[in-house]
Amino acid sequence: MASSKTGDGVRATQTGKKMKKVKHEVDESDLLTVPDGWKEASFTKDDNPRGLLEESSFATLFPKYREAYLKECWPLVEKALGDAHIKATLDLIEGSISVCTTKKTYDPYAIVRARDLIKLLARSVPFEQAVRILQDDMACDIIKVGTLVRNRERFVKRRQRLIGPKGSTLKALELLTNCYVMVQGNTVSALGPFNGLKEVRKVVMDTMKNIHPIYNIKTLMIKQELSKDPDLRTQSWERFLPKFRHKNLAKRREPKKKSLKKEYTPFPPSQPESTVDKELATGEFFLRESVKKRKKMEGIKVKQAEALTKKQEERNKAFIPPKEKPLMKKTNKAPTENKLDIEAIKEKVKRAKTKRLGAPPVNPAPPTSTTRGKKKKNKHKG
Repeated sequence: MASSKTGDGVRATQTGKKMKKVKHEVDESDLLTVPDGWKEASFTKDDNPRGLLEESSFATLFPKYREAYLKECWPLVEKALGDAHIKATLDLIEGSISVCTTKKTYDPYAIVRARDLIKLLARSVPFEQAVRILQDDMACDIIKVGTLVRNRERFVKRRQRLIGPKGSTLKALELLTNCYVMVQGNTVSALGPFNGLKEVRKVVMDTMKNIHPIYNIKTLMIKQELSKDPDLRTQSWERFLPKFRHKNLAKRREPKKKSLKKEYTPFPPSQPESTVDKELATGEFFLRESVKKRKKMEGIKVKQAEALTKKQEERNKAFIPPKEKPLMKKTNKAPTENKLDIEAIKEKVKRAKTKRLGAPPVNPAPPTSTTRGKKKKNKHKG
């Protein structure tokens, strides 16, 4: 009896452990799924009634061409930051914008959002879009693309490829990621939810690495359709996503001057002859200095004479008249293949003469017997 009780106790403990494991797994899966329509509670003054202990500030520079726009929209910027109790200053002499917290500031993350706001305004993002960064579910990402491509012309082409014809590629990317994207100079500014910013950064970096953005846009479209199906949320999407392979079809450029490799020989090359060795071989080494100088001068004079004759020939070429081509008279030669039939032409001319009005017949035909008989009958009647 005791053994049966102990066995039942062991089984109960094992089943209890299994149930705990199942519950633990269920809890983890529930944590991974976010319920639809759930929003994080906003940070209010009740969460931090005493405010901040220290003052924080950030500053950024802006280009000269943004000065007029910032002057125009600055009252709206001050009003938007004033709701979060953040002070903003615009310095037109230095060309900088600075933001800092005040004693009334209660949200510690508000200064970070204000810093992102002035960065976006400096990067040519319009105020209507940049002010959205002050919302809780918004973030921004400024991607520096100027140093990713060395060649300036290639960089401009790839940047234009990201924008697309009439901004169509950029608009498609904005619709798929729910982000606002601004391409300006050497940076790409993106504003939107965190998941969308991650996809925007990937597309921009791939475009600068010579991967066309249309491939990533196609992948994003497929992912968007798959996310609508609740059964596929926990499954891998690798089988549905397209796999693009790099095809380097361009041939390697061959150099104009090809250097042919010599055959390998273990022996070193022979030592070149020195001037003394050459003089010994010709016998000039044993001549006097005056004789050597005379021979050297003779050689120089011979070379000079050859150069003079060549120059004279080149000069005289300009005075030599060019050879004129003989004028060939055009002669209409009768075709030898088709010989003219003179007799046939004569017959045609005779026929044409007989057809003319009032012209006498060349060979009048003799009257027939029927006509003679009729004439005789007429005489007898008369």
